[in-house]
Amino acid sequence: MSALVTHDVLNQPEPLVDADLYAGNAGLQAALRLNAPGLDTAPLQALGRLVGSAAMQGHARLANVHGPQLRSHDRQGRRLDEVEFHPSYHALMHAAVGAGLHGTPWAGGADAHVLRAAGFMLFTELEPSVLCPVSMTYAVTPALRANAALSADWGPRLVSRSYDPATAPWHAKAGVTMGMGMTEKQGGSDVRANTTMAVREGDDAWGSRWRITGHKWFFSAPQCDAHLVLAQAPAGLSCFFVPRLLGDGSRNGIRVQRLKDKLGNRANASSEVEFHGATGWLVGDEGRGVPQILEMGMLTRLDCALGTAGLMRQALSLAIDHTAQRQAFGKRLAEQPLMRNVLADLALESEAATALAIRLARAFDRRDDPFEAVMARLLTPVAKFWVCKRGSHFAQEAMECLGGNGYVEEGGEGVMARIYREMPLNSIWEGAGNIMALDLLRALRKADAAAALAQELAPARGAHPALDRLAAALPARIEAMATEGEARRLAQDVALAMQAALLARSAPAAVVDAFCASRLGGDWGQAFGMLPGAADLDAIVARARPR
Repeated sequence: MSALVTHDVLNQPEPLVDADLYAGNAGLQAALRLNAPGLDTAPLQALGRLVGSAAMQGHARLANVHGPQLRSHDRQGRRLDEVEFHPSYHALMHAAVGAGLHGTPWAGGADAHVLRAAGFMLFTELEPSVLCPVSMTYAVTPALRANAALSADWGPRLVSRSYDPATAPWHAKAGVTMGMGMTEKQGGSDVRANTTMAVREGDDAWGSRWRITGHKWFFSAPQCDAHLVLAQAPAGLSCFFVPRLLGDGSRNGIRVQRLKDKLGNRANASSEVEFHGATGWLVGDEGRGVPQILEMGMLTRLDCALGTAGLMRQALSLAIDHTAQRQAFGKRLAEQPLMRNVLADLALESEAATALAIRLARAFDRRDDPFEAVMARLLTPVAKFWVCKRGSHFAQEAMECLGGNGYVEEGGEGVMARIYREMPLNSIWEGAGNIMALDLLRALRKADAAAALAQELAPARGAHPALDRLAAALPARIEAMATEGEARRLAQDVALAMQAALLARSAPAAVVDAFCASRLGGDWGQAFGMLPGAADLDAIVARARPR
């Protein structure tokens, strides 16, 4: 036997590249068959191949390693307030906008929210942080309908699949993006504490024109062509359309103070800004800013659930692929009993998150149906709370499957470390856990939630005794637990009941039985890797295998 050279590399798994992310995702395909059986999945098949490619993964790495840079002034001292990005960022944006992830539902078509949701999840597996301006464009586009003139001019460009990063006025671009400016230093989620002021200036072709002075503590994607901004008007908090450039090409009075130095989400530019007499146009009625932001928040909260479910799937795929190659103690890691249990448990969580997120997207496709409108209102805070709350725990366990390799960044090659840093954001963004729990209580006051949930859960009756018990107990739980002190527990119970019922209708018996036995039993400790001995671990992991 020849001697080993000290630098021989042995037992190091090959990276997961050039994998078809749609073809390998049985859980997503099952959710689509349940919620949109007539959906043309050809665009998703193409997107799955694209976002799984080594070339696009290279762009994701570079966009994170070479993050955005603020250019506040030019070399002569004139204000620029521009953000520079690595070319890979623009390559990713071209792909996301080209796939319609920013505007497909507003361009028309059946099951458009579900189609867009599945695409959003697939793209999240590639790179989530560039999806911030994509998500905000998706959410604010319907809000512009409250100003018909603005909607007529900007609407076609907001749904265009042309990505144009140029600093140019809206009428010189084939496609535009939009963001939001809501949060201030002193208020956070309490936007009623905002101090930014708007003073009416006059009227023009876009309606009521105002001058805006103040600040925003979180102003994501300042490079967007325009933002919807909350400011105080005489009648109260109101919503204003504030473009980055005015129609003549001059810069609006928006000053980017700095970019946020964040834990994750590094390819996205989040900023602090000040408004120095910025020109804005009223969108909707004066004093109705809060209801408008809540309506937009429904869509961005959907994206939080979709994004976390996508990250879960990516982390699971990396864990399964790594452990299938790595050997320890005489076996592949994936063959070790404890690891098999962990992988199967992660697979259950991932498919359940996907099932709930896609079901919520279906509700948005059918909001003209009174029942689906109720489900959209109820499930938005539930899915946002539960799926996102589970994300960080999920990422930690998946990282452990890779051991120390999972913790290493290595110039952006450490995808699992990137996922781990990204996971907490969706739980915080658009309202943290307590805000979601309170929002669930508001939803319960406006609808017969017990009746709606009973109707939703009915098709899964008889699938598993534990699910039947939870479904029977939900009406009493809703009545007893609809208080601020117990709202988080209620959100968890509704989420678990929904996930179990959806899996019962879309997943094999091995998945359903293991999920219900572990999650709906009385002794669930929420740690991964403690599935009961009767669970068919091999079948569950085989279903989740990415390639």
